[in-house]
Amino acid sequence: MKILITGAKGFVGKNLIAELKNQGFTDILECDTDTTSDELDLFVRDCQFVFHLAGVNRPENTEDYMKGNFGFTSELLNLLKKHNNKSPLLLSSSIQAALDNPYGKSKKAGENLIFEYGEKNNTPVFVYRLPNVFGKWCRPNYNSAVATFCHNIAHDLPIQVNDPNVFMKLVYIDDVVLSFIDKLKNGSKNISDKRQFETVNPVHEIKLGEIADLIYSFKESRNSLFLPNFRDEFTKKLYSTYLSYLPKDQFNYFLKMNTDARGSFTEFLKSVDCGQVSINISKPGIVKGQHWHHTKNEKFLVVSGNGVIRFRKIDSDEVIEYFVSGEKLEVLDIPVGYTHNIENLGNSDMVTVMWANEVFDKEKPDTYWQEV
Repeated sequence: MKILITGAKGFVGKNLIAELKNQGFTDILECDTDTTSDELDLFVRDCQFVFHLAGVNRPENTEDYMKGNFGFTSELLNLLKKHNNKSPLLLSSSIQAALDNPYGKSKKAGENLIFEYGEKNNTPVFVYRLPNVFGKWCRPNYNSAVATFCHNIAHDLPIQVNDPNVFMKLVYIDDVVLSFIDKLKNGSKNISDKRQFETVNPVHEIKLGEIADLIYSFKESRNSLFLPNFRDEFTKKLYSTYLSYLPKDQFNYFLKMNTDARGSFTEFLKSVDCGQVSINISKPGIVKGQHWHHTKNEKFLVVSGNGVIRFRKIDSDEVIEYFVSGEKLEVLDIPVGYTHNIENLGNSDMVTVMWANEVFDKEKPDTYWQEV
């Protein structure tokens, strides 16, 4: 299937093309500002579906709004009619089309052209009035507050929040792309006189100030080690977006290693809901632990080296031993009420991933020393 995409090098276009390729579509006709008239003519002649994403949103001259959003749409439709190509067509428009400003008027004019073309030529058309779209590869310091905030905060640059209480309506780029591809796959709708706009779900509504606060919290999470609340869909999507703007030399960050003669203990991740993950390194012959908990429970996973994990119920003399090795990954639950220790039986460092169901609280550690 030959798929024509105008605005192929733009934010939505790049994401759409990437996912189309992921799904096995290979014959993609990419049209952008460097595409010649002859190339476009051939693309339109041969295509079997059109994603019309090209548009102008920040021209130097006001009159260029209409030229870019109405004029090029008209040119594209004339070429389709020239070749009698009745391929389905999807237009990416904007909720700004409902507003009385130069940009909105130009988008509205483009929408009307598409609807009229579909009706007169009995061709399926899909018009999306998109709110603010956010996600990876969106250009910062241009026309997206989310992209600008993510980029500037990641690069230690200031941001400007004019009105923190203004509500933003946003859709995530992956949701947009999947909705677009669904139209490609499930194509035709009945042509009628009723002009309906397509929608992308879910639409996230959140205050601008809250977006800024969230992004600042993502940056701080490298210090606090607390993960964002990924149960919230918007937070999960925004965090992924933020990471895509990290400077190329700052993908990494260092952890505080608590070291002594026995080895080291390093906190890795923390979560309000899911506790914390730490990395324990034990030198050969070293025994660590020798304590028990009332409510705190843990999971141990030795990933390198070999050793033994011992347990004794605090009111019993019976010692239970589990021999562990990085060559055979197994998780040990550490039940409450059992004092326990871990000993390195090898000749090299033993590395253990440790999970606890709660973040360590030095005021209420729920940790009581007692030898196994």
